[in-house]
Amino acid sequence: MDTVKKIAFWVVLGFMVYAVFTNPDRAADIVGSIWNLILDGFDALQRFFTALLNRT
Repeated sequence: MDTVKKIAFWVVLGFMVYAVFTNPDRAADIVGSIWNLILDGFDALQRFFTALLNRT
C-alpha cells in the first residue's frame, strides 16, 4: 500500500507541475478557488461554534 501512495503522490505532483507550466493563469484560479473554499469552511465552523456557545 505504501508503494501505491508514493506513485499517487508523484502522479499528482507531476500533474500539478504540468498544469502550472501549460496554463499558469488557470492553475492560479484553481488554487485561489481551493483557498477560498478552505476559508469558507473555517468561517462556517466559527459561526457554528459561536451559535452553539451562545445558546442558553
